Amino acid sequence: MLRHILVVDDDRHITDLLRRTLAHAGYTVTVALNGEDGLQAVIDKPPDLIILDVMLPGIDGYEVARRLREGGTGVPILMLTARGEVQDRVTGLRGGADDYLVKPFELDELLARVEALMRRGQIEQQELLRFGDITLDTSSHEVIRGERVVQLSSTEFALLAVFMHRPRQVLPRAVLMERVWGYDFGGESNVLDVYIGYLRTKLEAEGASRVIQTVRGVGYVLREENH
Repeated sequence: MLRHILVVDDDRHITDLLRRTLAHAGYTVTVALNGEDGLQAVIDKPPDLIILDVMLPGIDGYEVARRLREGGTGVPILMLTARGEVQDRVTGLRGGADDYLVKPFELDELLARVEALMRRGQIEQQELLRFGDITLDTSSHEVIRGERVVQLSSTEFALLAVFMHRPRQVLPRAVLMERVWGYDFGGESNVLDVYIGYLRTKLEAEGASRVIQTVRGVGYVLREENH
């Protein structure tokens, strides 16, 4: 069965180019030219991935991503932006995007990022992973800490799964980047720190202890405090 991608962009040159490129790569493609139509398209035909432009008529891409996440949609979002500033990218990630690509971009790079996001959603085995009071169910995509269900985006879930597979093992930044995103952002790897922050906030809600510890100069480790 072909994987389905929704492209939300008001630039018809871009949408035509992406439709042809993605179709040639073996995907089915739906196009929406504004944010409202994009939100409706997700309901009408749920995609496996969304390519979302920031600058849209009506509601912008940041707001589209926010509404999708608030509505419980966990589908990966690749955000396109003409804004190259780090803060703009962080805004997109905080709004619910899983990855970002700055315009103009190379089609090979876009396809590589699409493939990485698609792989992330295909967990090879159905497992129930446990660490302390945290349970991660790969089949239901559910995380529970104690008695509380922890709502995670697809990227947050993938990152936590890497830690849960290797508890108490220090994981270098490059390993985490490769395992979750499929490549290294190089000098722009602050995306990892952003998502570590998201995970900590959600896992530590209601006074729960910190389990993702920083190992300065190396990376991060899943372990209990004071160890």
